[in-house]
Amino acid sequence: MKSNRFVKHWVAGVFAAFLLAACGGDKAKETSKASAASTATTGGVELTISCGSVGQDHDICQRNVDEWAAKTGNKVKLYSDPKDSSEKLALLRQQFGANASDIDVLMVDVVWPGILKDHLLDLKAAANGAEKDFFPAIVANDTIDGKLLAMPWFTDAGLLYYRKDLLEKHKEKVPTTWEELAATAKKIQDAERAAGNKDMQGYVFQAKASETLTCDALEWVASYNGGTIVDNTGKITINNAQAAKALDTAASWIGTIAPQGVLNYAEEEARGVFQNGNAVFMRNWPYAWSGAQSADSKIKDKVGVSPLPKGGVDGKSSATLGGWQLAVSKYSKHPKEAIDLVMFLTSKDIQKKRAIEGAYNPTIPALYADKDVLAKNPFFGDLLKVFDASVARPSTVTGAKYNEVSNAFWNAASSVLAKKSNGAAAVAKLEEDLNKISRGGKW
Repeated sequence: MKSNRFVKHWVAGVFAAFLLAACGGDKAKETSKASAASTATTGGVELTISCGSVGQDHDICQRNVDEWAAKTGNKVKLYSDPKDSSEKLALLRQQFGANASDIDVLMVDVVWPGILKDHLLDLKAAANGAEKDFFPAIVANDTIDGKLLAMPWFTDAGLLYYRKDLLEKHKEKVPTTWEELAATAKKIQDAERAAGNKDMQGYVFQAKASETLTCDALEWVASYNGGTIVDNTGKITINNAQAAKALDTAASWIGTIAPQGVLNYAEEEARGVFQNGNAVFMRNWPYAWSGAQSADSKIKDKVGVSPLPKGGVDGKSSATLGGWQLAVSKYSKHPKEAIDLVMFLTSKDIQKKRAIEGAYNPTIPALYADKDVLAKNPFFGDLLKVFDASVARPSTVTGAKYNEVSNAFWNAASSVLAKKSNGAAAVAKLEEDLNKISRGGKW
């Protein structure tokens, strides 16, 4: 999911283009101010925004929209949506099917624009060129048939969090392969349990049968050079020995270094265990950093962050690209004001505040060199390395069928994790299922 949080679904070659992106965030700021000024003259209206339920999403978003409301004389109400990204999408599709105007501004997962394209307004005119200041690949992802259907808000990629103090105590290094992680996690977990912490786990991650598992499992498969389920030509590639090995490896963690309950973990469940001091390692999105460093965190100043491990010595570190955009419902009764709110929230100034307050990864490249952002989140300076190793879910090539593809993939992965199948059998059946969904590879 959360859906759909560190960054991206594109390959290293595409990411290199990010480094060349223009850094003129002032234009976005000026556009937002001009639009806000014009909105203020229209009189007060009330908008409803869906802007997340995970971690500090609600509180930080509330402060952001309150600032816009104060400037424009309008009101904004936060919509309480499900935490799970799959449930969010199902709810949106249900509302859109009824042409409901309940939500004016909605948070859109990076894999949703193609699915929701018929229900979102084109933001291109309002952006007035400001989109050029954002990561080009995300803008391209949000552009369907020439229409800019969403503005990039924050981006994500999977990360490995670890307890610096425990690794130092037990004289261990940060693992670079999944095999090293399993061995280190088991050693420290067992030693800590013997010392009195019976709740200590070696590794927690997201294994709930939903989009969150698609993200984790894709990282495992890609790290073992098992591909991306469907390649960028539309060919189904998941039925291979390396993909099977990746799933079997992950299944070996259940009951050894990860609790059985991890099969029901999404982002927040994993974060809760880790932040309470009961896990050595955790896979999560960048947002988890701010919680770990909060004043009441049991692991404050004891946490390190690194790229996810490789799949063996011949593998590669792979992080699923995530991220969220802001879009305007076609059924909004106040489209002008809703568009203005989107432009304000995605502006350089607000993205900088969110990066500092909540460790949300900006979608404007210039902010990764901002001294204030780096002072608060020093690891942001190394994020581009993680982004460079990111892997995209096959949402573009599968289009409107992506949700079915993801559902089939996470069910296959879940069956292996739950010991109901093995990797080879699961990927073989998944290939059959995907052929049916695509009607022979024709998406």
